[in-house]
Amino acid sequence: MTARVAPARQMWPLYAAGFTTAFGAHGIAASLGAHSADAVTSLLVLGGLLALYDGAEVLLKPVFGTLADRIGARPVMIGGLFAFALASAAYVVADSPGWLWAARLGQGAAASAFSPSASALVARLNPAARHGRAFGSYGFYKSIGYTLGPLLGGVLVWAGGLRLLFAVLAVLGAAVAGWAALAVPAVAPLPKVRQTVLDLARWLTRPVFLRPTAALAAATAALSVGVGFLPVSGRAAGLGTVATGGAVSVLAACAAVVQPRAGRALDAGRLTTRTGIATGLSLASVGLGCAMLPGPAGVICAAALIGAGTGLITPLGFAALAAATPAERLGQTMGAAELGRELGDAGGPLLVAAVATLTTLTHGYAALAVLLATGPVVGLVRRRASEVR
Repeated sequence: MTARVAPARQMWPLYAAGFTTAFGAHGIAASLGAHSADAVTSLLVLGGLLALYDGAEVLLKPVFGTLADRIGARPVMIGGLFAFALASAAYVVADSPGWLWAARLGQGAAASAFSPSASALVARLNPAARHGRAFGSYGFYKSIGYTLGPLLGGVLVWAGGLRLLFAVLAVLGAAVAGWAALAVPAVAPLPKVRQTVLDLARWLTRPVFLRPTAALAAATAALSVGVGFLPVSGRAAGLGTVATGGAVSVLAACAAVVQPRAGRALDAGRLTTRTGIATGLSLASVGLGCAMLPGPAGVICAAALIGAGTGLITPLGFAALAAATPAERLGQTMGAAELGRELGDAGGPLLVAAVATLTTLTHGYAALAVLLATGPVVGLVRRRASEVR
């Protein structure tokens, strides 16, 4: 970690990388259920397509995170962005349901490289006392991608089909890669003590890693379900294409507004990670409960509360991980944490889709809401028990 704050010109490409993965993931995800009847033939297929991108990240993010520690985060990030552009261009050329699956898999594999590398660089280029602000700002621009993704994705697909959306993503990935190559400084990998598999396992099972990572996974599960399935609920409530995209964008807009404020509150000592994360999980759980309500009001309330909850959790979780991790292992930790997030990102839609297939979508929302509420309830019970002792 550095002792000085990185200048804005070095941070902007990192923010753009966060925007790219968010815009790519959720711009396509929010459009699949409403615009791709030829490729999405059931809720289970929709869940599978939503999970495919994240499934690739689950397998590869720890690998690329470790690679970033070994050779430097900058080349891994730039290479991942170029690979993202190539995967997006592949579907533009091929344009078939089978290639849609292949392109989403390729995009997920590429994001596995540049997403944890960008997170590691955010931490390496800023002092520890500014990590809340740094991750809050990074999360803000990533949330802008989530916000614009469903809305602009819907407009692009309406105007030119999925091929146009993938073409825009190809150009975006290549442009951000070139920008990062010009503006982001090389950050040399730090020497580190040899680590055995047992040492890694011990670190990954410590509470200082598990608690924030589990919270990040839960928040991402709620976010992914909101982006993927709220358009289905909106369509059932009579909302049109642009209206459903706008409703989902409310989710990401709320997350974008909350994240920088949460980061600043953490750095200033006005908020603790424990309180902020518990509050965020509670808000997301209530938001999923609102999604069970009929009509457009339930969709809007769900989007706002899920967004606010994830906005609280994300910068606090990453700042907690950065504070607990030696600088020479930031890539590995961020990659492992992103693994947890992607398990949530993939598991959330699959859980809701599986329950919805057996019952209804309302029951799917309820299942995830109960799961998210478990964390704050368990924490409250433990605190009360310790107070009694």
